[in-house]
Amino acid sequence: MTAPNLRDRYLQDSINTASPAKLLLLLYDRLILDMAKGEEHLLAGDREDANGRLTHAQEIIIELRTSLDMEAWDGAPGLASLYGFVLTELIGANIARDPARVANCRTLMEPLRDAWREAASAT
Repeated sequence: MTAPNLRDRYLQDSINTASPAKLLLLLYDRLILDMAKGEEHLLAGDREDANGRLTHAQEIIIELRTSLDMEAWDGAPGLASLYGFVLTELIGANIARDPARVANCRTLMEPLRDAWREAASAT
């Protein structure tokens, strides 16, 4: 087996065995990474790579929003609204090629990711 295949297998095994809290953190980490890279690509004028990163970030937001249990806690509707706002902003940023809008989305999501990380480590 080649090194890239071993790496892919390791990553897939890590995902398959991760706890729900770890999976959530993996999604948030990748979301932040995609937004940061998308912003960098927009600033560099690399439209194709920016589109790929921002589209993937949008897919993660959609997954986070659809997997949100609206009955689990009273803050869920507010979080769903935040996800909807960020999704709309990422779509708009991608269309307008606006790195500032991506940066604003990242600024909103980083503290949320950090809060989930802290909550996961407390359990």
